[in-house]
Amino acid sequence: MKIKKNDIVIIISGKDRGKKSKVIQVLPEQDKVVVEEANIFVKHLRPRKSREKGQKVQFNAPMLSSNVMLVCPKCGKQTRVGYKILENKKKVRICRKCKEVID
Repeated sequence: MKIKKNDIVIIISGKDRGKKSKVIQVLPEQDKVVVEEANIFVKHLRPRKSREKGQKVQFNAPMLSSNVMLVCPKCGKQTRVGYKILENKKKVRICRKCKEVID
């Protein structure tokens, strides 16, 4: 997966299109990411005991990784991610616009 935890991404599709935020969690087996302050859902909880009130809990739901695009930390533009193998045989992510190493 080309997006990792703590990356800054911009949402390119869906109800939160245009928001720029940080990735909280990555779910590679489902090809989804959880983005901070985006795709917020509300879950209604029933009271567990008598004399207790029900609750509305807000949480960030996972979204498809194809709906977000990485923001390059060097040039600040949204970009696709490429890969490059360095001299020490280490594989790193690169920005396709400014050709700088992201990792």
